[in-house]
Amino acid sequence: MIQMFWSRVIIVALAIGVFAFGNMNARAQPTSTLLDWLSAYCPDCLSKGSRRTGVYVLESGEDALLARAWLTEKAQATIDVQYFIWEPDNIGILAAEALLAAADRGVRVRVLVDDFLLKTENRILANINHHPNVELRIYNPKHHVGVSVIERIYYLVFDFTSFNQRMHDKVAIFDDHVSITGGRNMADEYFDYDGVYNFRDRDVLLAGAVTEKVKENFEEFWTSSLALSVDALLGPLATESDESFRREMQAYANNPSNFDPKVRESIADVSTRIQAVIGDMVWTDVEFINDAPGKVSTALDLKTYGRLVEEVSAAQRSILIQTPYLIFPEDGIALLAKKVDEGVRVRIVTNSMLSTDNPMAFSGYQQQRASMIEAGIELFEFRHDASIRDEIITKTPTNTHATISLHAKSMVVDGARLFIGSFNLDPRSAQLNTEVGVLIENPTLASALSRQIEKDMLPENSWAISQQFNPDHMASWLKNMEIWFYGLLPITSLL
Repeated sequence: MIQMFWSRVIIVALAIGVFAFGNMNARAQPTSTLLDWLSAYCPDCLSKGSRRTGVYVLESGEDALLARAWLTEKAQATIDVQYFIWEPDNIGILAAEALLAAADRGVRVRVLVDDFLLKTENRILANINHHPNVELRIYNPKHHVGVSVIERIYYLVFDFTSFNQRMHDKVAIFDDHVSITGGRNMADEYFDYDGVYNFRDRDVLLAGAVTEKVKENFEEFWTSSLALSVDALLGPLATESDESFRREMQAYANNPSNFDPKVRESIADVSTRIQAVIGDMVWTDVEFINDAPGKVSTALDLKTYGRLVEEVSAAQRSILIQTPYLIFPEDGIALLAKKVDEGVRVRIVTNSMLSTDNPMAFSGYQQQRASMIEAGIELFEFRHDASIRDEIITKTPTNTHATISLHAKSMVVDGARLFIGSFNLDPRSAQLNTEVGVLIENPTLASALSRQIEKDMLPENSWAISQQFNPDHMASWLKNMEIWFYGLLPITSLL
């Protein structure tokens, strides 16, 4: 992993390292805390936050990255983070170093990561967990951490449902007052700085009342029997410490030659940008929706899916959906067909075969596509060469020609109510994975989100799909064959 770390330089990701190290000099206490900043630049924010929630939508990867970095540097008491994916790439490593830097100044840091796609070496997990102010737990460890090949085979054969159940949540909480949730995992491609493949994604920054609910959800997962400590999983290895690992990370983050002038300008101006964010926050009522740990396919457990179905069922005029993977659970197409018959306009933008990062999921969508169009749903498929990439991706020498794929999970109902979260419109999110998100009734925010999604639907960004046209033939024959093969398998419930 260290070789990967040194061989790939994603320049803008180093913003995290700069925040962690305070202008690349020795660490010093921040000049003001998170609450100090809120009080200084929004004097009534704390009183507002006792009743309502300040909302700011993070559309670009750069803004999402800088917001996390700034909040990590300002936090003084606690940072709790919960992610489905935490890659051992530049973003993942430097985010870990930023959290360790916060722990150095006395912040209690707790990290909960799903086991399914965790690629980090055990020794790295042990070193992060070794810090006295850091605790790392792994959700549903049946795949990698502390699991032998024999154990993995056993879980696959005799505990298949649990083996496939994943914590798909993406949450970060700072000093129990500000939180971020949405579609982004902790990896290069979710912040638009990967050299090959980047996601068009979306998060939401939340300050105030709803963060209490976000925290309650984190605590439920943290104390769940499915969340096991690294100490318990790794045994004696968890007590070992390799100081050279930390020194390597620190040296990399402190190296001024790794920074591009554009990054330096962004870092120098971040306080001004944060002031603008605070000023642009919309204060409103926010509903946080979430699933319980160990979700299974029963009506009682499907809290996120059930709440979203309620919103769709209540639509009177329009439903606008953006989702990377589109495979309707049972009766989903029938529900939207009914809404169309009632006069509700239904539009959905999802990935095309050319842009999708998940050919298996696309095979499920491909089989349902004709039925969706027949039901009266207006379908759009995101282009791999979408023009929007030049607007949302801050170009660096490493990502200038990277492909773009849709990963945002959002919905607007009747131009007044919106959802932003981790939920994909597929059976896995509905019935198997745990999900989170926010529902907000606010015409101003709903209108702004509608404009973003509709921009992604423009001809230069998406293809309009009909019974006569889809762009599948533009993809390579190899990708077509791969998707055709997946379509033969009885795996719809796992997509």
